[in-house]
Amino acid sequence: MNHPAINVSMKLIRRTGYIVLAAGLAACSAKQVFEPRDAAPANPRDVSAVQNAVPRVEPRSRYGNPQSYVVYGKRYYTLNSSADYRETGHASWYGTKFHGRRTSSGEPYDMYAMTAAHKTLPLPSYVEVTNLVNGRTVIVRVNDRGPFHDGRIIDLSYAAAVKIGMLGKGTARVEVRAINPGGPAVQPDPAPLQAFVPPASAGEAPVFLQVGAFSNRDNAERLRRNIEGQAIGAVRIVETTTDKGTFFRVQIGPLNDIGEADRVAQALKPLGVSAARTRID
Repeated sequence: MNHPAINVSMKLIRRTGYIVLAAGLAACSAKQVFEPRDAAPANPRDVSAVQNAVPRVEPRSRYGNPQSYVVYGKRYYTLNSSADYRETGHASWYGTKFHGRRTSSGEPYDMYAMTAAHKTLPLPSYVEVTNLVNGRTVIVRVNDRGPFHDGRIIDLSYAAAVKIGMLGKGTARVEVRAINPGGPAVQPDPAPLQAFVPPASAGEAPVFLQVGAFSNRDNAERLRRNIEGQAIGAVRIVETTTDKGTFFRVQIGPLNDIGEADRVAQALKPLGVSAARTRID
């Protein structure tokens, strides 16, 4: 993960304006400019009868499979095959905001179907997603690109999110394992997964929200004091030396999960901190 220095206006850092945390959190529910906020359906269907996607051999989609593509200034490289793909990380989900819209593969997104978005797997691909907190598992068909958010490896449809019990929290730590119809199956781990326990007991890497990085420690301390004055959360300064010099990174945490990091980031915006990024250490 890259850690570019984040410039924060000194004028805004010195500002002593009062912020009420509840108001900041309320901002999370405000509509984004030009785009509605994603959400679950107001009158959701019962998805208990929705079945897992059934893996089958399919030709690659005509759309959504370039050799590489760029989103938000970052280049992604499409994998030649899903064979042997396995990754552990955080999943998120998407719902009404994109329902009916065209996916990267050209198909309309159906939040009630067992589908998902992934940054690099070929379209379409089939994967098994296991919630590492509760052990629930789904099989989904990957037909879209995303999620383009730090620390997330897959975006599940609304139905799939309900099935593995991550809807309310918004994110979950998962294992994603490719299923290769017509080819050799990905071999399971030599030993089965241990009993599923909450991430804090399982030793999950803590989540921090990085809100600034400075070459001058005084500037980092100033930002730390400003944030601590708002009672938003514990703030630390991490000194890091790179080939570009020594930097002092201001971070809030540890936080419970990426969803909480998002909420804290929204609460910081009235302070002029708009370039916060999530770190999983």
